Amino acid sequence: MAARTPIVAGNWKMNLDRAKSHSLAEAVASRRGEAAGVDLVLCPPSVYLETVASALKLVGGSSPSGVALGGQNACDKTSGAFTGEVAPPMLVDVGCRYVILGHSERRTLYGETDAIVAAKVHAALAAGLTPIVCVGELLEEREAGRTADVVSKQVRGSLAGVAAADLPKLVIAYEPVWAIGTGKVATPEQAQEVHALVRSLLAGLSDTTTAAKVRIQYGGSVKPDNAKDLAAKPDIDGALVGGASLKADDFLPIAAAFRG
Repeated sequence: MAARTPIVAGNWKMNLDRAKSHSLAEAVASRRGEAAGVDLVLCPPSVYLETVASALKLVGGSSPSGVALGGQNACDKTSGAFTGEVAPPMLVDVGCRYVILGHSERRTLYGETDAIVAAKVHAALAAGLTPIVCVGELLEEREAGRTADVVSKQVRGSLAGVAAADLPKLVIAYEPVWAIGTGKVATPEQAQEVHALVRSLLAGLSDTTTAAKVRIQYGGSVKPDNAKDLAAKPDIDGALVGGASLKADDFLPIAAAFRG
């Protein structure tokens, strides 16, 4: 079986303005060669998606720059009276190929449940997007020895009803909540343990051959100085990068660490 292509995505969250978004996207695109062999994705705030698409020279959803565009969230509906929401087909329309779903901030701050995330996953897949589905435990859950239970529940719940054949069409991001934006990071061994668990769960939802095709990212205070050790683990296929994605000088070395 061919090796999984690493994927490194930058989640810009609610940061930057139009000019800085354009400048950062151009910087990443111009240095794309530093991370050859790695799929790169930029996920700006929704109001700047077209700005970043322009910087990446996106045409029909494909990027001459070799850097893909992603949304940070999506609705589970395709249209209608849903004020403030963004439908998956709208993301596709502005050039997105990916969308982050179920991020811990959406779960903890806005009450998104596994069932809500699952509905969004189905809608994203139907629109032709690649969902980046986030799972991860709180600090108190890890300290209580409940990491496996929590992550297992989130994986099964967030992927409920997804056909086995569709699993390779998505990406899983393991983000321990206690490591997001805190400066703390799971050790490579801790991360690998959970990534291996996730892959075994995917095998249970399909089979080992299918599970081996699914890319699983790590997220949580990923920096240039810890990316190489994370990349060396067999089940860590990339990174979902937060704060360090706001500077090309940080984001690209992280991506380069996954070149193999």
